[in-house]
Parts: sequence; structure tokens; C-alpha cells
Amino acid sequence: MNALPVWLRYTLLRVLLFAAPLVVLLVAGVTPWISVIVAALFGFSASLIFLRRQREALAQDLYAARHREQPVVTADDEAEDSAVDEAEQRRSE
Repeated sequence: MNALPVWLRYTLLRVLLFAAPLVVLLVAGVTPWISVIVAALFGFSASLIFLRRQREALAQDLYAARHREQPVVTADDEAEDSAVDEAEQRRSE
């Protein structure tokens, strides 16, 4: 089972696809601004080709989070709601 969330895994892979060619080009002595442009183009292209499954999983997670039937209520949300309710009751008294 994967320990990292989908969004973090996808982000790390995208950064790796940019950083690896950048380091190689800089070590090879290519001008830094050219290295950055080439590494960005390579990272973008490689992520489109090789990270389709991760991109689709991320899109499904985002869609599921956006289209939940009921919103997730956390303890912090409940505490804020109760504080607002108490403040409204004090004002109405």
C-alpha cells in the first residue's frame, strides 16, 4: 500500500522530472538559463507521457473531494460552530 497521498506522490515525481535533467545539464556546463528552460520542457513533456496514471488518480481524488454528498465535519468545525452559536445566544438575551 502507498504511504504517500496521491497529490504528494505526483508532485514529487514532477519535481524529480525537472530536477534530474537540470542537475545533469548544469554539471555538463550548459548555461544556467538554458538548462532551466530545457529541464522545464523535458519535465513537462515527460510528465505528460509517463505520469498519466498518477495524473488521472489525482484528478479522481480532486473530483471526489469536490463532489462529496456531505461535507466532512472536523472537530475544529464543530468547535467554531458552537462558539458562533453561543455568541448569537448571548446577543439575543
